[in-house]
Amino acid sequence: MPSIQVRGVDHYYEWIRSPAADKAKPVMVFLHGWAGSARYWESTAKVLADNFDCLLYDMRGFGRSRLPLPQAIANAPTLTYELEEFADDLAELLNALQLGPIYLNAHSMGASVATLFLNRYPEKVEKAILTCSGIFEYDEKAFAAFHKFGGYVVKFRPRWLGKIPLADIFFMKRFLHRPLPRAMSKAFLDDFLLADYEAALGTIFTSVSKEASEVMPQEFAKLSVPTLLVSGEYDLIIPAEMGRQAAALSEKVEYVLIPNTAHFPMLEDAETYLQKVREFLGMSCQ
Repeated sequence: MPSIQVRGVDHYYEWIRSPAADKAKPVMVFLHGWAGSARYWESTAKVLADNFDCLLYDMRGFGRSRLPLPQAIANAPTLTYELEEFADDLAELLNALQLGPIYLNAHSMGASVATLFLNRYPEKVEKAILTCSGIFEYDEKAFAAFHKFGGYVVKFRPRWLGKIPLADIFFMKRFLHRPLPRAMSKAFLDDFLLADYEAALGTIFTSVSKEASEVMPQEFAKLSVPTLLVSGEYDLIIPAEMGRQAAALSEKVEYVLIPNTAHFPMLEDAETYLQKVREFLGMSCQ
């Protein structure tokens, strides 16, 4: 598998390009969400490859970007699971691959990382698409319950779960309004079972926290890069209203709601999603 070392961790990455490409195109980088991987962006990237060289990668501790054993990174920098550090990982990845200004397409937790990246490194991005992102208010009891439940979910992930018939269907039920092909649902479950324990647990606490509820509105308000924020109408994970509120904080953010979809609008209604993305990017419909 192709990989590149970023701050002591081998990051899996892949390029999706049009096979008929006769010249370099602008680069679009894709960021996945919590406990996922770049695999679920492949179908979107393949369609956009006529106009972009698409770079997909798995964030540290997720998918195929496995964390090394402690003794293997004795001299590496100390890394935490703050979302800002994942933004810095992306900056290092772009530097290592010698990539200039890019287009950024990010989902869910990855969209929070992308928002931080846009404000820390605005010179590195031409335009951004944030899918299923938003702001939320702090609720001490609700957050404590979420963290406790999330801890159990991350801790008890037996590998044999992936062999139980229909387990993938039940696993994805909360995330979807429209069903996905079985192979894709199974890939989601596989990614969840494969995610590193420390990374999965650490990002639960940093993504949904009092600090995040205070910081993210400020980050959305500071955005200076033209950005499209896409919500799914029936998203239970990040309700559309949270996205609408986030988009309203900056004149640089354009907001789109995709009907009859939930937390994965780019997969549940790919045609509408791609139409909105093309319109935002000024691309002709194909």
